[in-house]
Amino acid sequence: MRLRRIKALARKEFMQMTRDIRSLLGGLFLPLLMIFLFGYALSLDVDRIPTLVLDHDQSPLSRRFVSLLGDSRYFTIAGYLEDQAEIDNALDRGDALLALVVPVDFSSSVTQGRKTIVQAVMDGSDSNTASIALGYLKAVAAGFDFQIQSRRIRKAGLKMVDMPVEARIRVWFNPEMKSRNFIIPGLTAVIMMAICSLMTALSVSKEKETGTLEQLLSTPISSGELLIGKLLPYLALGLVQLALIVGAGVLIFQVPFRGSYLNLLVTALVFLIGTLSWGLFISVISRSQLQASQIAMISAFLPSFLLSGFIYPVENMPVVLQILTLIVPARYFVDILRGLFLQGVGLSVLWPEFLALIVYAVLVLNLARKRFSKRLMT
Repeated sequence: MRLRRIKALARKEFMQMTRDIRSLLGGLFLPLLMIFLFGYALSLDVDRIPTLVLDHDQSPLSRRFVSLLGDSRYFTIAGYLEDQAEIDNALDRGDALLALVVPVDFSSSVTQGRKTIVQAVMDGSDSNTASIALGYLKAVAAGFDFQIQSRRIRKAGLKMVDMPVEARIRVWFNPEMKSRNFIIPGLTAVIMMAICSLMTALSVSKEKETGTLEQLLSTPISSGELLIGKLLPYLALGLVQLALIVGAGVLIFQVPFRGSYLNLLVTALVFLIGTLSWGLFISVISRSQLQASQIAMISAFLPSFLLSGFIYPVENMPVVLQILTLIVPARYFVDILRGLFLQGVGLSVLWPEFLALIVYAVLVLNLARKRFSKRLMT
């Protein structure tokens, strides 16, 4: 293996890359476009739930109960209804997620210490959102009950006693509990997996269609030199893409980065080598750019999106899928990025995931080299 040949091939690949300005700009700004689209559009936060109110009581006490919902950040009073029949039509049209029905005897029952039932009619199409909204509603109702009970105790001339158990909750790593802080690091791994494998998948297949690959194969270059020479320019481009995505996540989306940038660079290099090698392997076995792009999307983007734990926790998947996630490199890079961004841990903690990325990179790089070697001999 000669460094001179590798340098010449890498230079040729870089010049070819820079000549195609549209593809180069697409490779640089498509990841930014994806991070903006997913970052702003995809959110797991459930707040400002649109709520309709049907208040049969119309008393100061019932209005105070309704105001507790509106004053919290979890509910937004979208309107008031006059009749029970309006609830079905409103939920069917999607005007609100929740409709609250306050009975006519609400104030009198609460004042006299009797149990009263407030009906909540909820759109359960999205079961996750509905269950979270139900938990918020119960919390608001519990706070209202506590206010009523404490007022009764003070009115009776008694003293409030301390509760026997007091929970003091401290949230680590994501104290504001923003889903964006959880999504952006995982999204970074998914975007890099998809874009980088697609770039190299199109590189060799494009040369097949233009006929320049046959000229390259007629030279005395070895498979290893050819593989490394083609990898280096895309590796540099991948690092630039990663820097843009991480910069957007930290500066624009305000996602905290508590780890070491050196650890990020080292792990990203290993991940990119494996991902780019997989793209090169796809390009060799594909007959056209269309076929290469289709294989890249099916084998890189879909598994990394669905099986990496980016959105859906791996622990909640069926056992068969959990086993299948072990061969998805984005799963390990997602864990590393979240550890670096949110937890601030290093490779002393993340070494199992880093080791898995090394094994993946070595296997795929060797697989691509063998395929290139076979191509050179045929």
